[in-house]
Amino acid sequence: MPKHRDQATPVDGDAPPVPWHALDARTLSTRLDTPVDGLNEAEVRKRLEQWGPNQLPHARSTPAWRRFARQFNNLLIYVLLISAATTLALQHFIDTSVILAVVLANALIGFIQEGRAEQAIEAIRSLIAPRTTVLREGTRRSIDATAIVPGDLVLLEAGDRVPADLRLLHASRMRIDESLLTGESVAIDKQVDAVPQGAGLGDRLNMAFSGTLVVAGQGLGIVVATGIRTEIGRISTLLRNVQTLKTPLLKKMDRFGRQLAAVILGVSMAVFIGALARGIPWDDAFLVVVGLAVSAIPEGLPAVLSITLALGVRRMAARQAIVRLMPAVETLGAVTVICSDKTGTLTRNEMMVAQIVTAGGDIEVTGDGYQPHGEFLRDGQPVAQTEAQAIRELAEMAVLCNDAELQAHDGLWSVSGDPMEGALVVLAHKAGLDPHTVRANNPRVSEIPFDSVQKFMATVHRLPDGRHLGCVKGAPEQVLDMCAAQGSAADAAPLSRAEWETAIDRLAHAGYRVMAVAARPLTKADCAADEAIQNLTLIGLVGLQDPPRQEALAAVAECQHAGIRVKMITGDHVGTAMAIARQLGLHDGDKALLGTRLEKMDDEALREAVRHTTVFARTTPEHKLRLVQALQANGEVVAMTGDGINDAPALKQADVGVAMGKKGTEAAKEAAEMVLADDNFATIVTAIREGRTVYDNLRKVIAWTLPTNGGESLIFIVAIALGLTLPLSPLQVLWINTITAIGLGLVLAFEPAEPAVMNRPPRRPDSGLLSNYLIWRVILVSVLMAGGTFLAFETALALGRDLETARTLAVNAIVAMEAFYLFNVRFLDTRSLSLQGLKGTPAVLAGLSAIILLQLAFTYTPQARMLFDSRPLAWLDGAAVIGTGLALFTLMELEKLIIGRRFSVHGQSPHEKPHA
Repeated sequence: MPKHRDQATPVDGDAPPVPWHALDARTLSTRLDTPVDGLNEAEVRKRLEQWGPNQLPHARSTPAWRRFARQFNNLLIYVLLISAATTLALQHFIDTSVILAVVLANALIGFIQEGRAEQAIEAIRSLIAPRTTVLREGTRRSIDATAIVPGDLVLLEAGDRVPADLRLLHASRMRIDESLLTGESVAIDKQVDAVPQGAGLGDRLNMAFSGTLVVAGQGLGIVVATGIRTEIGRISTLLRNVQTLKTPLLKKMDRFGRQLAAVILGVSMAVFIGALARGIPWDDAFLVVVGLAVSAIPEGLPAVLSITLALGVRRMAARQAIVRLMPAVETLGAVTVICSDKTGTLTRNEMMVAQIVTAGGDIEVTGDGYQPHGEFLRDGQPVAQTEAQAIRELAEMAVLCNDAELQAHDGLWSVSGDPMEGALVVLAHKAGLDPHTVRANNPRVSEIPFDSVQKFMATVHRLPDGRHLGCVKGAPEQVLDMCAAQGSAADAAPLSRAEWETAIDRLAHAGYRVMAVAARPLTKADCAADEAIQNLTLIGLVGLQDPPRQEALAAVAECQHAGIRVKMITGDHVGTAMAIARQLGLHDGDKALLGTRLEKMDDEALREAVRHTTVFARTTPEHKLRLVQALQANGEVVAMTGDGINDAPALKQADVGVAMGKKGTEAAKEAAEMVLADDNFATIVTAIREGRTVYDNLRKVIAWTLPTNGGESLIFIVAIALGLTLPLSPLQVLWINTITAIGLGLVLAFEPAEPAVMNRPPRRPDSGLLSNYLIWRVILVSVLMAGGTFLAFETALALGRDLETARTLAVNAIVAMEAFYLFNVRFLDTRSLSLQGLKGTPAVLAGLSAIILLQLAFTYTPQARMLFDSRPLAWLDGAAVIGTGLALFTLMELEKLIIGRRFSVHGQSPHEKPHA
């Protein structure tokens, strides 16, 4: 068994490595020391002991309790715990409960994130076939797949899942679906001849890989790799070695938490020393510091952050995007590059006839995948009646020489059988034929099944009038050699071979899979199929493709308009990939980088290549992983889509892994942060729009929270510095923070998307939570709020009010300013003084109503008077409070008009400069 994958090293390991697919059958059996009748039990036990069972190893997981405990080792968590301890000391148990709930939610997010790698690996392990058939000592035996060893002879039939990596020794009409490894949208015809050493995974036609599915034929293969050494095992190893990256939001929150903690501790210490220096007793000074800390720590911010993300998760779920990890919601808003698999994501993973060539010329076929509806157009216009008859004849011949069935389940169309044959059945429907009726009226009497060597299928049918008709379909070059005429089977003209060869080249160059359809009337009453493959009449050519999703066309255009680049990474053929890229309008879609060339690049060369290349074809799982890593090394925020096992490592490495919900493997889903319930690329764009909205709302929450907390903190700092009486008590500050964080700050999480959210480029991934504009606003609003509070407090004292009444007025003034500032901050880069800005949303109006009721209770109820030392206010005091808030709103609208516009010119209001 080889130490390196797909290397022909004998069991004793002393020969130079040569790829298994490059060896002939005799050399292969000799090097693996396998007799023609299979291994004996003694040799099986020896090899099983040497190489171990054919299974993927279980991940060595960290105990759950330890993974959970280490989620608390974070400075932001420490800040939250200090905040909780402070509120607990002040006996504000509700606030303490909220903060601790947020701490727990953050811990759970990290706990789930770390566990997903094990789940992804377990999902891959489930693809190892439980039972398989082997040939040992000349006897067929059904054994547990884990007991397979290198050198075993394995028998495969249609419907079997390949239990290990095999080099095929015999293949009879064998076709294997390798889409989970290669992304190839159709099953691969297998053969036994050696292929070149440098052949890519999808071109190793003599290999059968573990976990893939035999869809037709039968064969015999010799085991060359088991367990972790198979292709699927190699992907499992890649998954295990991929490091989970922190999302941009978590990185920024970590940095923000450290900065905030340092500022709060530094300012608190300075205020404490200043208070002692002014002769204030240490216990009173300590209470001032507690008040300062309570005012400075945004206790409600983490809760609002979590709720904002949770709301984004809920809205995205309603749009078919299921988010598995909550921080990924915000990360979507920062995406600069989408690396998309082709098959099933940008395309439908449903073959369709898109072009027809008859003797009369080229005809376009419209439609959407397997849906049996479409038109036949020439130069954009419906074809003439004479051409329609030629199309019907071609479709009739194609559906007779065909074994596929079209089925409908709950309005969804699917194909039973080969996807390309299914596309021909759909073509018959579009041509107005009923395939069941056509087959019933022209029963099949003999056939030559499709074979990967002969590359055609032939059938003979008895016509209603008693005559017979031979039908052939297959590779165009092969069918063309059988033809002597062209046109209609009943009215043929001499074959113009050069014209047909030109048409074949034209279709192939456009990325179509080309198939030729021919027929021949037969005169004998009893005809064998091999008599129907000579002197045929070429009816026409069909060009098949897995068509782009119609909604993907608009989604790609929207991405490009929003400054998000879309790159196609596929295991499919380069011609097919480039054809789809051109149809989707991808920039530079006429250039592609092949996996074989990518493999030879070092990391620096690859980083440069990914800047300018849009299409990557014939890629392996390692290639996809390296491409994502190269983009991330260039500073990109990468969303990666995929559905196969081959996509799982790259999905896990990406900033946002996006798996397909319908056709995706469990391994892909477990490795991803988001699952698309409808397998639709357009849903990713919807999710990005939602992610940008979530981030905008987070910025609005911060833009509202920090100035309000800063204003409260500034009140304490100024009062101590100037020896003034404190306008607010620590308990009153806690009241303000508690009710406004929930009643005002939280409502910003419900803000709808701004109209221009997808008209701007992605924000810079390295930008902080606070842009220059927001920093300016924090300073300005903090000063204005502190000034307004002091003005209200000192005016009340000057008018002869007692301290308690003056403080009550100050509390109401600061709450009013925060409420009016909320309306200003709902639109950071446009004016809020408009009907839309002032009427608010249901959430804003509900929050404002709650704040008004709570402040009335704070001001006028006996319970609040006893708890907070508040006093009733006169109606003129109420008018003054409203006037204070209105003055702040007016000043900030003027600031937005004058200063905000200057920041906007430099790309910083409220978003950072576009990512280069």
